[in-house]
Amino acid sequence: MDIYNFGKELIVKAGQFVETRMTNEFKVDSKSNPNDLVTDVDKETEQFLYTEIQEKFPDHRIIGEEGHGENITDTKGVIWIVDPIDGTLNFVHQGENFAISIGVFIDGEPYCGLIYDCMKRDLYHAKYKQGAFLNDQPLAHAKNEPLSKSLIATNPKRILREATKNSFFNIMAASRSVRSYGSAALEFAMLAKGQIAALLFIKLHPWDYTGGQIITGELGYKTTDIHGNELPLLGTTSVISGNPEIHLDILEFFKNDKTLHDFHDDFHNL
Repeated sequence: MDIYNFGKELIVKAGQFVETRMTNEFKVDSKSNPNDLVTDVDKETEQFLYTEIQEKFPDHRIIGEEGHGENITDTKGVIWIVDPIDGTLNFVHQGENFAISIGVFIDGEPYCGLIYDCMKRDLYHAKYKQGAFLNDQPLAHAKNEPLSKSLIATNPKRILREATKNSFFNIMAASRSVRSYGSAALEFAMLAKGQIAALLFIKLHPWDYTGGQIITGELGYKTTDIHGNELPLLGTTSVISGNPEIHLDILEFFKNDKTLHDFHDDFHNL
């Protein structure tokens, strides 16, 4: 079985593991701050994914949100970038609106992207240059809609700082409206379905965006940081993703915002 088909089966099995596990009690802890939650289920699901991948492909490397691969400093070979539960706050408070996200890269180049909406049991998947799908149905190519006629998604708590709010507020004001769903992976899934036209984040990790970036890239969506640069596979970054027209519109809002650019580069140690 090739990596892509193995990945599709694996992410569904991991989703089934989460569904079963969440019926029992689990412990909730905080990481960097009281709102940055992690549960036993996050850790156990990452370990489940790690074990399954290593048993099938012992020479592959895994980077996970909950600690696997934290010493990886290069992109050689096959790397799986895994978020066992993207949207842990939603998982804890709502019991839904969370996803498992996987991006697979070979020598730093995209190979496949997978997002599994656990409670809807929907699998978004794409193999590089072979189209993107929701379960077995092909997803439609991106439509060029202007910002003024579009819903966009962002994390409002991240953009309330003095250094970030001006450009972000102007973008939100210019859009039709703004949504926040609490899971970057699901927001990439919504972008792939055309339910939103763009998403903006001042800080994401590779496990938040690599699966979604590969899937939406197959549909003609453009994803960069606020400078218009390609996203890294290691380290944090800002993320802008949308149809080509909106992507350019949003970059224009950031173009001359030196305060934001300086904050961004310092924030991400660029």
